[in-house]
Amino acid sequence: MSYTVLARKWRPRQFDEMIGQEHVLRALINSLEHDRLHHAYLFTGTRGVGKTTVARVLAKALNCETGITARPCGECRACTGIDQGRFVDLIEVDAASRTKVDDTRELLDNVQYAPTNGRFKVYLIDEVHMLSTHSFNALLKTLEEPPPHVKFLLATTDPQKLPVTVLSRCLQFNLKRLAPEALAGHLERLCQAEDVAAEPRALTLLAAAAKGSVRDSLSLLDQAIAYGGGRVTSDEVAEMLGTIDRDQVLRVLEALARGDGRSLLACVAAMDERAPDYDAGLQALAELLQRIAVMQLVDPGLEEGPEREALLALAEALSPEAVQLYYQIALLGRRELELADAQRGAFEMTLLRMLAMQPAGGSAGAADTGGAGQVAGSPATRPKVTAAVTAPVTTAAVADAAAPPEAVRHSRPAAARTAATPSRVAPASATPAAASAPPHAGAPETSDWASLIAAAGLRGAALQLASHCVLVSREGRRWRLALDAAGAHMNTVNIRGKLEQELSAHLGEPVELAIGQAGQPAPTPARRQAEARDARLQAARDALAADPNVRALEETFDATLHLESVQPLPSRDS
Repeated sequence: MSYTVLARKWRPRQFDEMIGQEHVLRALINSLEHDRLHHAYLFTGTRGVGKTTVARVLAKALNCETGITARPCGECRACTGIDQGRFVDLIEVDAASRTKVDDTRELLDNVQYAPTNGRFKVYLIDEVHMLSTHSFNALLKTLEEPPPHVKFLLATTDPQKLPVTVLSRCLQFNLKRLAPEALAGHLERLCQAEDVAAEPRALTLLAAAAKGSVRDSLSLLDQAIAYGGGRVTSDEVAEMLGTIDRDQVLRVLEALARGDGRSLLACVAAMDERAPDYDAGLQALAELLQRIAVMQLVDPGLEEGPEREALLALAEALSPEAVQLYYQIALLGRRELELADAQRGAFEMTLLRMLAMQPAGGSAGAADTGGAGQVAGSPATRPKVTAAVTAPVTTAAVADAAAPPEAVRHSRPAAARTAATPSRVAPASATPAAASAPPHAGAPETSDWASLIAAAGLRGAALQLASHCVLVSREGRRWRLALDAAGAHMNTVNIRGKLEQELSAHLGEPVELAIGQAGQPAPTPARRQAEARDARLQAARDALAADPNVRALEETFDATLHLESVQPLPSRDS
């Protein structure tokens, strides 16, 4: 007796044998049990998720000799004939091979005749999106008002290509991809039924490689059984699929966290011994980075599974900024693999780019993370951030903070200066804490906020937040800042904590920030830079407009100077 492949042998013959499509099955079962039958059904979804299978089971449910039922008997002539593909009243059409309008007209010529053996004449048109425009037009009238004994079951992997006039005439059901866990459980049950020894890890790899397709998972299982000589092991499945072992991907991340280029290349060499799929390797790397980011920024307790401890250690070793950067590089690296002649070389370059572009403090060795056993960036290790001040900062305070000390001293009456003294920026000796703290080498005066954030070497979101603030006052370790409205969206707990941490590291003393909204547009460093750039831009435009050579070109060739295309040269300070 010839061998029947698993995908055909284990094709569901009842609705309750299907997995993962409960939303579709529930609607169909209810319509059959309450006799609310539509004349046209459209099943959409990717390959191998059960579109044709659902249609065939529905055809059995409509023509079973026991009556219209959601649970066909599977023993009558109609049920056995449909299972064996010889039921005369189930007309299956492959639209990919019969795309012409003449084929469709020939098919519809027999619609008017009553079914031969069954209760309904069922037309199952697979890959219906392949029909030509004229074929769709020929089908429309019959699809809208078919005879009462006719049902249309359409299946397609690309519903976007169907005319809206066809979609409006059908009940549409979208079959979804199956989760890897559901597929792995299904494969385990089949292996037990087939008496095949299979390792759970191997079935997990097969389910992941199937990408949500049941048929693909069964075809891969057939291949794995043949490859392993009747056994399914994780090592043989990984070798057959060309996948990269997750342990190797974890070792790559560990080498990145240490900044160890030699170990990184050694990991790639170990991977290359199995001729892996490097695109799948970058995909696995990106997946692990996403899970690490969740552990760092949300809750480490959300992560479960055998890789939890390793990911927890990496979450402590890598900064959140590094994880975000590595994730983006991994995604871009997948795109570049298609352009490279040597896949391994492109994979190595992607990893070396992560190593070369590691943010400052990107690993645990770059800065103290604040205690072992805690995830970097978790609530236990984030720097303490004071609550943001919600009351608006006065206009005078903002102006005082931005203006030079001499200008402030001469612009206000003596009584006002006396009353405002406590809110002014205190000198280093104003408080005992500041007097005892060692001065930071080369640190500018804190009253010059723009120079301070430049000397502190701020980067990223912390720099953007600081650039949209002005320093209003300083009382010991507590600094009061006024935030311009343009930067209000950056006033978050994480970014304030990062700014506090970097300022504290630069000044050698703890800093607590209280950030309030400025009452009017504040002269922040960002605003001053924008004004300086606008001034340079206007000066450049005026210089070109007054240039005699430009004027000569305009007069000689009737030329026009497009001022919007003029860009100023960068300043020497930028």
